[in-house]
Amino acid sequence: MAARKSTRKKTASKKSARRKATRKSTARKRLTPSKEDRGLEAADVRIGLDDPALAPLVAEVENAGGAPIGAYREPLSGRALLLASLPRGAVEPTPFQRDLSPTHTKRLAQKIEESGSFLDPLIVVRGAQGGFWTPNGRHRLAASKVLGLRQITCLVSPDEDLAFRILALNTEKAHNLKDRSLEVIRMARALAERSPRAKESAFTSEFEAPELLTLGLVYEQQGRFAGGAYSPFLKKLDRFRDKTLRATLREREGQAARLLEIDARVKEIIEGLKERGFKSPYVRNYVVARINPVRFHRAKKGETEPPMTLAAGLTRMAASARKFDLASVRERDLALVAAVASD
Repeated sequence: MAARKSTRKKTASKKSARRKATRKSTARKRLTPSKEDRGLEAADVRIGLDDPALAPLVAEVENAGGAPIGAYREPLSGRALLLASLPRGAVEPTPFQRDLSPTHTKRLAQKIEESGSFLDPLIVVRGAQGGFWTPNGRHRLAASKVLGLRQITCLVSPDEDLAFRILALNTEKAHNLKDRSLEVIRMARALAERSPRAKESAFTSEFEAPELLTLGLVYEQQGRFAGGAYSPFLKKLDRFRDKTLRATLREREGQAARLLEIDARVKEIIEGLKERGFKSPYVRNYVVARINPVRFHRAKKGETEPPMTLAAGLTRMAASARKFDLASVRERDLALVAAVASD
């Protein structure tokens, strides 16, 4: 009895320490806006195509078969920039960029096709051997070739050194699973308000994947949820639904709540394994894989129907979590999970 009380106290102490650490981390991440206004006023940003700083660029764009569209002064530094349409073949990536990913290019081209818009201009500077270089638009340029575009919209800078400094600007945080899921669920709510009768299945290209809707609802309630561990389970069972968005959001809210209940049990299992000496970072993935009722299911070629409904899968997963036997875990099992993850 005393040992049990001691264990509870230790667990409570650990949870308290984690909460304090989270609060400190949040405080450190707060952004402090500048107290000083910088940059140009609106009237100073606007310039014409006849600006002397842009005359050589305008001529080069026209000689390349392109068309100047507009011009403005960059609002921070005041440098003149030219917005232009250039023939696809007139632009090349800088030779020192990262290698092209064919998979990413095909996916990007598909999404541009689905959206019906090539919106993001390529940043372009003069090339070393003439012509134009893009220092950060390699995949968009390749996607334009896949799509067969004649012209691409470019933001042309007379500052040729920008080709060597642009990588320093590529610090935008990549969309991880949490970011994508939250973005999708917020989009779904907005669409449900705008089009109450619209079906969820009408927005497959906007939402990208059905499991992101379910995970988005979970992340809204628990920002530190380990979605990556549950993603393989959801991918096999979650599907876009032929019901109104309002109806499916209510369904998914219930399923998200069940997923959080399962995760609460998973956390108890992890704590129990840690007390037995299992300190591997792959403990969570191992436990979730063990209770995943479809972990061994392999879809046949052309098969699109899930092996069971998501509701049924959650029921079976919850039952497996309740019956999980700590004594059945072996060190070699975790070593295997670690090897697979590393591979």
